[in-house]
Amino acid sequence: MTRQSGPAPDGYDPRADREPRRVREPAPGVSHHEPISLRRRLALNRMGTFDWDLDRGFMDLDAGALEVFDLHPDEYDGAPLSLASRVPPEEGERLDAAVSQALQEGTSSYGAYFRVRCRDGTPRWTHSQGRILHDEDGLPYRIVGIVREASGELADSSLLRSLQQERHRQTVMVQQVTAALSRALSVEDVTRVLSGLGGARRFGADGLVLGLAADARFEVIATAGLEGEVPEGMMNSRLDDTLPLSDAAVSRRPSFLSTRGELVARYPRLRPYSDLLPTGSASFLPLIAQDTVIGALGLFNAEPAVQSTEAKNLALALAGVVAQSLQRATLFDQEREFATGLQETMLPRRVPAIPGGDVTVRYHPASVGRDVGGDWYDVIPLPQGRTGLVVGDVQGHDTHAAAVMGQLRIALRAYATEGHSPETVLVRASRFLAELETERFATCTYVQADLESGALHVARAGHLGPLIGDGNRHLDWPDVRGGLPLGVATAFGHDHFPETQLFLEPGSTLLLCTDGLVEQPGRDISAGLEALSAAFRSGPGDLEALADQLSAQLWAEPGSDDDMALLLLRRLAVPGADTTPRLRLHVHQADPSGAAEVRSALRRRLDQWRAGEVTHHVEVAASELIANALTHTESGALICVELVEGDPRRIRLEVEDRSSSWPRRRSPGETATSGRGLMLVEALADRWGAEPRGSGKALWCEFELPEAGTGAGTGAG
Repeated sequence: MTRQSGPAPDGYDPRADREPRRVREPAPGVSHHEPISLRRRLALNRMGTFDWDLDRGFMDLDAGALEVFDLHPDEYDGAPLSLASRVPPEEGERLDAAVSQALQEGTSSYGAYFRVRCRDGTPRWTHSQGRILHDEDGLPYRIVGIVREASGELADSSLLRSLQQERHRQTVMVQQVTAALSRALSVEDVTRVLSGLGGARRFGADGLVLGLAADARFEVIATAGLEGEVPEGMMNSRLDDTLPLSDAAVSRRPSFLSTRGELVARYPRLRPYSDLLPTGSASFLPLIAQDTVIGALGLFNAEPAVQSTEAKNLALALAGVVAQSLQRATLFDQEREFATGLQETMLPRRVPAIPGGDVTVRYHPASVGRDVGGDWYDVIPLPQGRTGLVVGDVQGHDTHAAAVMGQLRIALRAYATEGHSPETVLVRASRFLAELETERFATCTYVQADLESGALHVARAGHLGPLIGDGNRHLDWPDVRGGLPLGVATAFGHDHFPETQLFLEPGSTLLLCTDGLVEQPGRDISAGLEALSAAFRSGPGDLEALADQLSAQLWAEPGSDDDMALLLLRRLAVPGADTTPRLRLHVHQADPSGAAEVRSALRRRLDQWRAGEVTHHVEVAASELIANALTHTESGALICVELVEGDPRRIRLEVEDRSSSWPRRRSPGETATSGRGLMLVEALADRWGAEPRGSGKALWCEFELPEAGTGAGTGAG
């Protein structure tokens, strides 16, 4: 048969003046001019019809529709659920959502794209469009429509692109929520993520409410995006079906509501508080992890909407992420509560009263992280009215560190109460730790305090030294030599912890702390020590208030991933007693570096007193008097320097030894190598002399300070 050369007169032929591509006809048996039935016409366009009797639940599919679903006639029995073999569940939900929305809104038609899984496993985009018939009472009873293959139509269509974009958006939302919650360790962390900035928006919502279910009660723990505060009666309520969140938890089923009116109608108990709720749609999702109901999540939107199947599936997926995070966080909180409880049992239950002084302590476990550390403190009553003060830190942040800390604290306390010197106490503690068969080491500072005399004997094992501040807020970090950390010192055969003698004057305060108070990630510890000095200097005078402020300002506010122990000891000022600013130091007779450490401490204190050029004179005089005491006597030297008020103000320096031999001023020759010490003191000081003491003598000298404005002042420094 030959194709006509052209159409009939005045007709239109799309083949005219074109050369169509020759293809093999996929629909044989159709003649050129034979009439084609309506069903055949539809089938040729990969289209079929259906007639769905809603009352009987029967859906008739013609041959074309069966072909679209890739079904043989014997594979379909007229029940809509028979299509489940070709329509995946998520696509069936998409189609059902479109039909349900049309029925709820009372529209006369609907349309939806969905995918069919062919018998060979390949997906096929399909479109269904139906006309909903209503009876005389307005109730739907029948749906008549068409189904057609739409794969080619959607290949480059904006609809497919929008579906892909929507799925990409949903994927990104799940990733963002998962990433944000992955860093949440505790329940408090989870609530911070959900109620913080952008919390509700991560879920594609304008508002959010989160609650936990336990012991037949439902407690709201986080809210975001609501108009006001949740009423107290709604924050903690009985677990029942009168409120949407607790209903979701009890029934273990989600609910999706289109408007605020629909929400209030279903839960009349919300009516008095409806102004708090956004006006639009809402979702209430049970939080279930490992078949255990943890709580429920409510999502609110400002705009009314019938939520699509995709939106519901996304909400359920996000609820699953939240449930897993809450379950993990709950377990974390339980573990942490156990660990901190263990650590607290290892610390002193009370701090004993100290005659002549006030003491206060602060301890805080790490503010972030799962594990606890090995920080500890102790206040130990000692023989002869003395007091032992300890602050230390066992390496590590876990329950093992806490257990080692408890054993070490008890051992060190036992050695101290036997009356041993600070060095001996640390030596024995180091050997005890080395014998525990643990790889952990510990740092520690131990102070033996005699508040009657103010003498402090300090030994240090790899730990921070003490800070001393007097009543005028003059601060000093005295040089306290130390040894290696406990355990390590014994392992390396260097368990030697030299003692340093300091003095705490009436009204002065001693501070001991662990590095959790002064160290922050990425910051040099010197900056932390400077911040501690500034906070101590500007802090309140009351010891308890000072401890609270130091803890809050240096540890709580910046947040720390380390434990912190803080101990403050104040020597009480005797009413009516002299409160002259004073520094006292001791140099052992066999300590060759003691004089240099005294000069360093003198220089710092005189700078605080704004002594100006007099500082050098005092420093030289102190060196000479100390040298005389160490050279010509068999005892050490006790150095005391005071700021004496008067007109003019003056610095008084005393060096005391235990020798009864009186000093003698000599006149050395030009070639003499000694004998000029008292000559220098006489030349530099405004006056000098010697005084007998109960166990020896004291050489003293005084230096007048220039008036304020001429190079010296009285600032606190």
